[in-house]
Amino acid sequence: MSVDPKKTASNGQEKMLTSQEQQALINEVRRLIGPQSGKASIFSSDACISRYLRARNWNVKKAAKMLKLTLKWREEYKPEEICWEDVAHEAETGKIYRADYIDKRGRTVLVMRPSRQNSKSTKGQIKYLVYCMENAILNLPPEQEQMVWLIDFQGFNMSHISIKVTRETAHVLQEHYPERLGLAILYNAPKFFEPFFTMVKPLLEPKTYNKVKFGYSDDENTKKIMEDLFDFDHLESAFGGNDDAGFDRNKYAERMKEDDKKIPSFWTRENSPSSVPNNAPSLDSIRLDTDSDASDNEKIDSSPDTVMSTGIVNPDQNI
Repeated sequence: MSVDPKKTASNGQEKMLTSQEQQALINEVRRLIGPQSGKASIFSSDACISRYLRARNWNVKKAAKMLKLTLKWREEYKPEEICWEDVAHEAETGKIYRADYIDKRGRTVLVMRPSRQNSKSTKGQIKYLVYCMENAILNLPPEQEQMVWLIDFQGFNMSHISIKVTRETAHVLQEHYPERLGLAILYNAPKFFEPFFTMVKPLLEPKTYNKVKFGYSDDENTKKIMEDLFDFDHLESAFGGNDDAGFDRNKYAERMKEDDKKIPSFWTRENSPSSVPNNAPSLDSIRLDTDSDASDNEKIDSSPDTVMSTGIVNPDQNI
């Protein structure tokens, strides 16, 4: 097998693989991770393996290793078994919650308000984040696999910064939820936060770092992009929308309890991984070109080229 994730095309763009070539790589990863059963089998769908391959620039061995570690983590951590009662105390202030609206591309939206942090337990914070991620995935439509984060910095100050939590958050999200983040908008972040974000850049993979954009309520480009992304009648006023309802813990608790009831059927549905077809192309004939690192994090720009390159208008483009 000869897969070269370091070979870069002259235009700096990732070589487009045919569906047959992609399937061959998916099949090879499936062979490397070995037979799976139960929830691991459901989790290891072709779509899942494809996300791990994309996260590792279509390098089969790296993707297989990454997926194996996630399967081990899921077996031990059991994220799908976390229920609302386990994390309700972490959710009291509305520091993270799944919005009751989606963006115009059908992506679920997680709203985050770091100034409402109510816990000093890193373990508890990560557990609640994992619950929110699992819930957001549970509510994705069949044709969509990514989500949007809206991070509201109102009331944020230096006391809310934790390198430890940031490091652990980055690890869990990048290693166990690859290619799930489509876009994160840091809304009205104070000036002192930008140097901190630059400082934590080494903790983030280039693909993740370049999905994070700064937006400001007094910026016309930000407003235009938000209008392109969301229905303003549903978008919260904190992000420039028309909805002033705000977070209601009791209503949110009821929504989450109802969602928890869906989890057993989600993990028992018939979704067996496909077997490796005999007519899959030989991997020896597939050479891969990988994407060069994208440009550094920047303020949201509504110019056509920038909008397309950031994935704000085209959520299916992997940055």
